[in-house]
Amino acid sequence: MTRLDLTFACGDYDRTRALAEGTVQADGIRLNYLRLPVEETFFRMVRHREFEVAEMSLSSYTMSLQQDPQPFVALPIFTSRMFRHGGIYCHADSGIETPEDLRGKIIGTPEFQLTAGVWQRGILADRHDVHVDSVTYVTGGQETPGRIEKAMVDLGGRAEVSRIPEGATLSAMLASGEIDALYSPRIPAPFAAGDPRVRRVFRDVVEAEKDYFRDTGIFPIMHVVVVRRDVYERHPWVAQSLAKALLLAKRDAEASLYDSSALRFMLPWLNQDLEQAIALMGEDYWSYGLEANTHVLATFLRYHHEQGLSKRLLEPAELFAPESTEAFVI
Repeated sequence: MTRLDLTFACGDYDRTRALAEGTVQADGIRLNYLRLPVEETFFRMVRHREFEVAEMSLSSYTMSLQQDPQPFVALPIFTSRMFRHGGIYCHADSGIETPEDLRGKIIGTPEFQLTAGVWQRGILADRHDVHVDSVTYVTGGQETPGRIEKAMVDLGGRAEVSRIPEGATLSAMLASGEIDALYSPRIPAPFAAGDPRVRRVFRDVVEAEKDYFRDTGIFPIMHVVVVRRDVYERHPWVAQSLAKALLLAKRDAEASLYDSSALRFMLPWLNQDLEQAIALMGEDYWSYGLEANTHVLATFLRYHHEQGLSKRLLEPAELFAPESTEAFVI
């Protein structure tokens, strides 16, 4: 039987590893899995559409829906989810003692449209009265000079955003105090090195994030899986086939994670941390599918629109191939 050859660019995750190793296969598809850093995958897919299937920033994908024709269609498969309170850093002498103190400050972010930044700005606006227009933003490379936005951004005057000087990096500017704070999905080098000039805004990150979940029920979605639209239009069946396989791969990872015979990852209290996560968030805390994630997606789409990244407020169902949002039952 001839199978469809597709290349899938994605990170190296436990929840997708069964697909990468071939122990789970998508019906009718021969998958060439490329393990790539997320920044490389996003850049190559958004700018050049190199892959038939790819992991993609939820924000970048949402912005792509404003193009005509739309280049991608997404599956309700969330390869990355992460609370982002821990990604808000400040200079120790910036006068920022609480999140509310961010108002009026100069904030660095690698790209304004990053999904992590959308969540961070939205959470700060909703819960700490730090609205998108209450700070000044600068963008550029975090550790290496020259980073640019992967997608064109027109905020319609919602926020003041400018580029950092040529040759500068956000990490160095944060350490020197040239910027007051940094919103980023990656840990800045000075913080990782123990530089006392850089610290997190939320002092007890884990407790802040647990409180956020208790109050909202939201485990933020970062990435979706997208299919290039020309592939989807020729072979609409790939949406359901890929979604089913990715769900099976996640279940495979879940089944092997809770094992006390030998730790699967180098975390001393992995089993206990998993038990605590389930007690707080429920068994299916990393859920796939539209129905289980409508509230999370609607919140993200509201933030995206309020921050000027979406011209209109989208509905969660508009994001996904309809074939991937339901399945047969017996």
